[in-house]
Amino acid sequence: MVIVYLLMHRVPMLLIAVAALLIVTPVIGYRPRPELKPKRSQNLVSSSKLDDIRYHMGPVLTADITIHPIWYGAWQNSQKNIIREFIYSISAVHSKHPSVAEWWETVQLYTDKTGANVSRKVLLAEENDSFYSHGKSLTRSSMQYVIRSAVTAGAKPLLITKSGLYLLLTSPDVHVQDFCNHICGFHNLTWKSIVGYTLLYAWVGNSGKLFPQTCAFPFAVPEYMAGFKALKPPNGDVGVDGMISFIGHEVAELATDPVGNAWYSGQEPSLPLESADICEGIYGTGDDVPYTGHVLKGKDGATYNMNGIKRRYLVQWAWNYVVSACTGPNALDQ
Repeated sequence: MVIVYLLMHRVPMLLIAVAALLIVTPVIGYRPRPELKPKRSQNLVSSSKLDDIRYHMGPVLTADITIHPIWYGAWQNSQKNIIREFIYSISAVHSKHPSVAEWWETVQLYTDKTGANVSRKVLLAEENDSFYSHGKSLTRSSMQYVIRSAVTAGAKPLLITKSGLYLLLTSPDVHVQDFCNHICGFHNLTWKSIVGYTLLYAWVGNSGKLFPQTCAFPFAVPEYMAGFKALKPPNGDVGVDGMISFIGHEVAELATDPVGNAWYSGQEPSLPLESADICEGIYGTGDDVPYTGHVLKGKDGATYNMNGIKRRYLVQWAWNYVVSACTGPNALDQ
């Protein structure tokens, strides 16, 4: 997101969102505000905004989308598998309802100027383990060098593909510029002068040890929310379960507005509001569960709103420009 845009959508405490784009300024996901109140609807959730999302004639990702995770820092394989399955689940057609694949159907509605839709296929592609190759503190600039190392590695470089998304994921002990203080994730384009290619990439950080109450809400709760009990994460990992919604957020925006001239709100790309920004913090209709709306609770007490292939996830909805509302798999449909 080019410039910070404070979204006053009426979703409790969940998320000021900013989507950035354009080559030099990233699309940014900001977190909630306690004074915002939820808006109730039978099947949809509307959101206040400056302008509805409109098409600006740029490309969307109509070819098969390949996601290349770049694991930066120390990651347990069990944590990687939670994220891997989420990516696999986007294209899985036989998952239990409500499913991650049904959530992606909203993203698929977006088209390019030929009428071609965003691809249904989102594939997990080659991965890279970067460990701490550039230290335990990253800036926006140093991220470019991490990605360059991943795509130019001597042994197993990540492939360069037309619809490739390079997903930089930082472990809980890695400090990232503005992480938690302002942002929980963003997407952008790499700098050809550094990386050698102009690639689509996103960063999402694991806030489990830093500020989970900011970027892993509602699985961790800020002190000012007295009386609100943190919800149980569906996969037992506050940091990783908190990351999942932001991963979905960034992938959805990369698919619908990859280079900053496709689907966004406003007349100028300097203040873009993209397909996931409007719905940040909306997981279902209603308000009987504070700040989340109608969501599901498993027999183990875990909170989620959609099923993957085997696991469960809590993922924000996406903006449906056809009906001008946030839509997604709904617990009310059960």
